[in-house]
Amino acid sequence: MDSLIAVTAKTGSTPYTISVSDELGHHWLADEPVQMGGANAGPSPVHLLLSSLGSCTAITLQMYAERKQWPLADVHVELQFNPDGKPAPQHSVISRKITLTGDLSAEQRGQLLKIANACPIHKLLTGTIEISSSLSE
Repeated sequence: MDSLIAVTAKTGSTPYTISVSDELGHHWLADEPVQMGGANAGPSPVHLLLSSLGSCTAITLQMYAERKQWPLADVHVELQFNPDGKPAPQHSVISRKITLTGDLSAEQRGQLLKIANACPIHKLLTGTIEISSSLSE
């Protein structure tokens, strides 16, 4: 990641519906479900977090298999946040189930699982994160 990655989130007239954009010109919405007071106009922040991990996992596995010229035909990643209910304070669980399609050996499948655990978002989420917050003037 050589260049600055920046995202902006901004409220609007609909409660909890957030307009999100990035430095590349992409635009999307985040929202809360109706039962939480939102309009369900987009995925919730937790869904966006899970989508980051799932996307990164699938892309990383595709890239690795392509470099190795392995016959990986498809990657399907299913994620759940705290699947067993609310965990202890300051501890959350993400369940990630990866389905690999293709004529892969057991050794290749095992290596791909190791690579999944080394995708950049997995490393970020399992490492120490410091968030520096300030108010703009």
